[in-house]
Amino acid sequence: MKQRFEWRNVERDAKGKFEWNEPDRIVNAVQAAGLKVMARVDGHAAWSRAQSIYPDDGPPDRLSDWTDYLTALATRYKGRIKAYEIWNEPNLAREWGRLQPNAAEYVALLKASYTAIKRADPDALVITAGLSPTTDNSAEARPDGQFLRDMYAAGAKGSFDLLGVHGAGFKAPPETDPGVAANDPALTNNDPSPADLKRSYVFRHVEDLRQIMVEQGDADHKMAVLEMGWTADPRLDSPYRWHSVTEDQKADYLARAFRYARANWSSWMAFMTVIYIPDPTWTADQEQLFWSITNQDGSPRPAYTALKGVLTGGS
Repeated sequence: MKQRFEWRNVERDAKGKFEWNEPDRIVNAVQAAGLKVMARVDGHAAWSRAQSIYPDDGPPDRLSDWTDYLTALATRYKGRIKAYEIWNEPNLAREWGRLQPNAAEYVALLKASYTAIKRADPDALVITAGLSPTTDNSAEARPDGQFLRDMYAAGAKGSFDLLGVHGAGFKAPPETDPGVAANDPALTNNDPSPADLKRSYVFRHVEDLRQIMVEQGDADHKMAVLEMGWTADPRLDSPYRWHSVTEDQKADYLARAFRYARANWSSWMAFMTVIYIPDPTWTADQEQLFWSITNQDGSPRPAYTALKGVLTGGS
């Protein structure tokens, strides 16, 4: 399971002042359930940045403050947290301190994180941040393929165990070829971007990112899908409504996505993570709720039942 361990919550008030009650509860519960946990680590502590605007996330002013946090986390949960995702979607300005995304800066953070975690827990896996599949190429964002190439140019190779990616399906069925989608206005919301960027509107865009790894001589490393899903968002004012599907379609597409990955990606895909099991407090004005595979009370939606069938050997 994927779980956030936000720096702002664990070392909230001051450097070196840790609050371990909630992380301990989570790790103990996961272990008691016989599961493994991947920690998404981000969420800068307010004191770590001169310009800190909650809930925006940004890199710390001093990398050593960040690596000290990771060292404390990986030391406390050595052998219990199995993997760490380093940041989330740094190719978006809103995830990078409202600054223009910069792959070289992210790679510096990734390298420092890799060293700190491996020193504290050599067996833990270090996974790169999942990148947002966006066509926006501006001060606000960088397309994920270009950002990944920039990461390799900045020396990312050798500083992670798995490459993290995001695999949103948008409007298309999971088997849809990225080249086909790029030329279908209905699947790209009439996006005027170049066709090579519009390949990101399908689940199989993951294959484009895999090809970049191969081109960079990094085929020996596997990938992990850190976010994937389809939304059933019905809200008239939602920016996600154009690619909303029904709950039954969501179930069908998720099950088919796992079948497709098993048949075609098994040699290089380590694992895939579906969003979300919802927070019980989420309400209908939060877009996350419509990606979820269960209801707030834990009762299953069709997607949960369909995934259970696929993952336990059913049809």
